[in-house]
Amino acid sequence: MARTRYAQDCATIDGYEHHIAYVTPDGRWRFPTDLGVDALAAAVPMAPADGIAHVVGLGVDVMVPHMFCVPGTTTYRAQFDVPGIPYVGSTPAVTANKAWAKAIVAAAGVDVPPGELLRPGDRPTLAPPAVVKPADADNSLGVALVRSREDYGPALTEAFTHSPSALVERYVELGREVRCGVLVRDGGLVCLPLEECAVDDVRDHAHKIERTADGGLRLAAKDTPRAGIVDPSDPVTGPVWEAARRCHVALGARHYSLFDFRIDAGGRPWFLEAGMYCSFSPKSVIAVMAKAAGIGVDELFRTALASALAAA
Repeated sequence: MARTRYAQDCATIDGYEHHIAYVTPDGRWRFPTDLGVDALAAAVPMAPADGIAHVVGLGVDVMVPHMFCVPGTTTYRAQFDVPGIPYVGSTPAVTANKAWAKAIVAAAGVDVPPGELLRPGDRPTLAPPAVVKPADADNSLGVALVRSREDYGPALTEAFTHSPSALVERYVELGREVRCGVLVRDGGLVCLPLEECAVDDVRDHAHKIERTADGGLRLAAKDTPRAGIVDPSDPVTGPVWEAARRCHVALGARHYSLFDFRIDAGGRPWFLEAGMYCSFSPKSVIAVMAKAAGIGVDELFRTALASALAAA
């Protein structure tokens, strides 16, 4: 549902012939005329191989992924490499695993909170306060702040419901929390104005997505005062931009990237995680940042498509 909510605005961008490939949790593919409830129900389900064959038969020029779960950022993107269909965004990404991404950017000189990766049955050695999170879940599912060792048990149990492994890392006492988007433009990396997230301790799932009364989804992360653009003259901007560029290069990002940082009381940025996803909706994080830099959604989308096609 979250992916559908993110994708529906992109499918209405003018100037392109859009085809929607909708994959359900059982792995079957559908090709609805739009993302409305009726169109989804009417679409004929196909086996995965038939779905890819259908895409090839459509003669599409480029694919825009909207599945940002682990299979979506790895397996499903790789399936488009086989028939040689270019796609926007990073290649099957190690960033789907937070521990791997953390290790890679640390090796590139970016500050990361000390931590450890646990499996069920492992006992954490890190002294609280600490943050427990599933190693490869999205939308902050299962994220918890632990302030005593007694809290580790419930926090890890919840994390393991979303992933077979959990990342436990030192809690960086809140100064600020920001996100930084990076675009590839004319062969260079352009950092966008930061978005600051208003949180009391850690951002959990409720800070990002909420259910509405009719069962739909609302992007809670976009509510003021939860998020706002940081003035580029703010002293925190320079250090975050430098760290974000290092992250982008180290992780092999393409076309765009997005990174979350915790800023401690001394103004030092700490890498939290990477998000190699943009829905090209006006409410998408990168689109909001780009707008603050004078780049509209249409231009953002057009540039990303051109970059993907040029590299094909």
